[in-house]
Amino acid sequence: MSLDEAIETTKIHSIAGFLDGEKSFVARRPFRSPHHTISDIGLLGGGAFPTPGEVSLAHNGVLFLDELPEFKRSALEVMRQPLEDGKVTISRAAGSLTFPSEFMLVAAMNPCPCGYFGDLKRECRCSPVQVQRYRQRISGPLLDRIDLHIEVPAVEYRDVSSERAEENSTATRERIACGRQKQHERFARDTKTNCNARMTTRHLKAHCKLSADSQDLIRVAMTELNLSARAYDRILKVSRTIADLDDKIDIAPEHVSEAIQYRTFDRTLWI
Repeated sequence: MSLDEAIETTKIHSIAGFLDGEKSFVARRPFRSPHHTISDIGLLGGGAFPTPGEVSLAHNGVLFLDELPEFKRSALEVMRQPLEDGKVTISRAAGSLTFPSEFMLVAAMNPCPCGYFGDLKRECRCSPVQVQRYRQRISGPLLDRIDLHIEVPAVEYRDVSSERAEENSTATRERIACGRQKQHERFARDTKTNCNARMTTRHLKAHCKLSADSQDLIRVAMTELNLSARAYDRILKVSRTIADLDDKIDIAPEHVSEAIQYRTFDRTLWI
C-alpha cells in the first residue's frame, strides 16, 4: 500500500481495537475472510457504539466470502452500498458514522447444493427447483456489482500432474504492477479515483472510447444477454483493464470480447 492507504487502513483497525504493542501499523493490504454465519452488523459494522465491520476492515484490501449462497440474504444485500460507493454509513440514535470500504470482493460458490451441477463425470443429485432456490439466494443487483463471473471446472488429473510451464507468479506480479502504474498515471490529477474500478461515467467517456467494431460487440451482448446499464459499465471497466495489461492505449474488440466472456451468470439461466 501507499503511505496514505496504510495510514487510513491503520486508523480503521485502531478503531476496531485490532492494534497492540506488537502490531501498531498496518503496512500490508488486509485480507478478511468472515464465516458465512456472520451477522449483518458483523459484516457492515454497527453496535451501540458503532465500530467498523468486515467491509471496512477489508478497506484497501480483499474481502473473501467462501460459500457465498450460505451467507444470510440480508447480510449480502447490505454490501450493495459499500460496493457502489466505497463507503458505509451507520446511523444510530447517538449519531451517524461513515467508514471507508473500498475493497476487492472475491467470492466462491458451488453450482448447486451437492456441487456437481454441470459436471460431465458425476451426476447432480439436485432437482431443478433446488438448484433454482440455491441460486436465488444471490440477487441480480448484487451480481451486477461484481465485475467478473468465472466458472471453474473440475481439475483433471492430467492438469494436476502436468509439467507444462505456466506463467510464474513473479511475471504475473510484474505485469499487474505495470497495469496498476498505467492507471495511477491516468488518474494522477484526479483526487477521487486511482484505478479503473472506481471510474465514474465521466471517466468512462474519457478513457473507454470504443471503435465501431467494439460498439457492435457490446450492442449484441446487451441485446442478446439482456444486460443492465450497470453491467455495461462493468464491461467497459474490465475492457480498459485488459487493454492496460496488454499494454495497449486503445480498447480493441478482443478486449471487449474477453470482458463479456467473464460474465458467466449473464449468459446462463439466473432467476
